[in-house]
Amino acid sequence: MRPPDNHVHTGWSWDTPSSVTMARACEQAVALGLPAIAFTEHLDFTVWGADDRATTLGLVDRHASRHAPIDAEGYWAELAEVRERFPELRIWSGVEAGEPHLFSASIAAHLAGAPVDRVLGSLHSLHDGDRLYGVGQLLYQDADGTMRRYLAEIVDMVESSDVFQVLAHVDFPRRYWPGGSHRYVEKDYEEEYRAVFRALAGTGRALEVNTSSPLASVDQVRWFREEGGEAISFGSDAHQPAAVGQRFDLAVDVVEAAGFRPGRDRFDFWHR
Repeated sequence: MRPPDNHVHTGWSWDTPSSVTMARACEQAVALGLPAIAFTEHLDFTVWGADDRATTLGLVDRHASRHAPIDAEGYWAELAEVRERFPELRIWSGVEAGEPHLFSASIAAHLAGAPVDRVLGSLHSLHDGDRLYGVGQLLYQDADGTMRRYLAEIVDMVESSDVFQVLAHVDFPRRYWPGGSHRYVEKDYEEEYRAVFRALAGTGRALEVNTSSPLASVDQVRWFREEGGEAISFGSDAHQPAAVGQRFDLAVDVVEAAGFRPGRDRFDFWHR
């Protein structure tokens, strides 16, 4: 049984072409036999408010940012269309909140006007001085130090933000590892992963197995289980329709080998 795809982007995300429509993503989901899909568009900020932690930390901008706000009106109009067109598919609204611990007030303001079914929490950037930088850029200065700092920041994010239900791509920097992701040694960071998983398990939230990233190992998912983790979410992180549900069969094998099973129904997270 294939699980829902809880992490999909369309042209309403700033990093996705406008040609990537919800309808095309839904067609792929139906073709694969997925029970549900969540359109989790990027919710990132280049301007933030006085009540955001980013302001308290003295952050003034994002370096070389292309981030743009979500057109909520357009998003909701297209969502209504596909819900009517694909009645056999459960279609959830959502956002992928970037650095939610730094922008809690701005995120709350957005969600107050446009509440959604799924909120993912993601860490894409770290601060250096008074700016936020994408972690890919920082890796080339100090890969090992950046990775350890990244995982420590996720612990802070989990402990200081309760807005998200799912922690997305826990090892996001691995995508940009110097020399290629095959050179990344997951075991070197076991203790840092376990600290993240203890924090996440303590909140009862789900860990995402992201199939756009180099796939998590059975060991990594088992570490989450051993630290008390209860729930797994599957996310393709698709930015093209053909990527919806990508490698889900393999991801299911990994998650099952780590001791998780389907939930109460086909729309649920998987559980230990």
